[in-house]
Amino acid sequence: MAKNIYPHIGAHISAAGDISLAPLRAAEAGLECFQFFSRPPQGGPAKPITAGLAKKFQANCRKHRLEAYIHSPYYINLASANNRIYYGSIKVIREELERGSQLGVKYLMTHLGSAKDLGEKEGLKKAIEGVSKILDGYKGSTKFLIEMSAGSGAIIGDTFEEIAKIIFSAKLKKYSVGICYDTAHGFASGYDLRTKKAVKQTFKRFNEILDLKNLYLIHTNDSLADFGSHKDRHGHIGKGKIGLAGFKSLVAFAKKQKLNLVLETPHEGNMDKELLEDIKLLKKLRK
Repeated sequence: MAKNIYPHIGAHISAAGDISLAPLRAAEAGLECFQFFSRPPQGGPAKPITAGLAKKFQANCRKHRLEAYIHSPYYINLASANNRIYYGSIKVIREELERGSQLGVKYLMTHLGSAKDLGEKEGLKKAIEGVSKILDGYKGSTKFLIEMSAGSGAIIGDTFEEIAKIIFSAKLKKYSVGICYDTAHGFASGYDLRTKKAVKQTFKRFNEILDLKNLYLIHTNDSLADFGSHKDRHGHIGKGKIGLAGFKSLVAFAKKQKLNLVLETPHEGNMDKELLEDIKLLKKLRK
């Protein structure tokens, strides 16, 4: 597709077996950008990225005109009272930024973890310190994004105000940390997207508190959980509590802001029927 047509439509794609296969799988599904795990999301060692593998990955992305993003593993917690988890999370995210830079990946996004061990104030302070340690001396090209959370279990980053405390803190403001907005998480956290007016009001508030220039990507998921429930349950586009009207307005917003949309809707495999329907629907709404 033409590079100047927005939003590009993407999805989370498997990189199982060989990272260089991920862009081929994305192209087969009709995607224009994609997200993947560069290491096992539940834990375990990461496969080394050789110069040859990076070259093959980049060639496959170029061939199919695809922009790529990495999602960090699930076990990250930068607010943990357990130093093994805390410093392990710092190490893994820094490694993922370096791996992303090797692959030519544009963004790395992560949740920051839960403050249930330390409480909100101390957990937030520790998370800010952790991000500072991750970015200290980092010279790579992959940009670090904080993903909006749904807020269950004292998860950090479920309000615009809390994210602002992080990215505009004295330790982090020099790094220009970006944001990935997740529609299902935001909806569960009390940010409405069900109507054109709601979409306009939510992102107006985002702009007032966080500045839209700091928004780099949108995870595009309907929500099976109720508005303000703080439950993280992704649904297929138009089949959840947000609904089709909301996504029509969201696509228009993304087009205006030149932001890409990445699906994380439930699917089994890259050619899953429901995933392909979600992709087709977003492309239709873009027209």
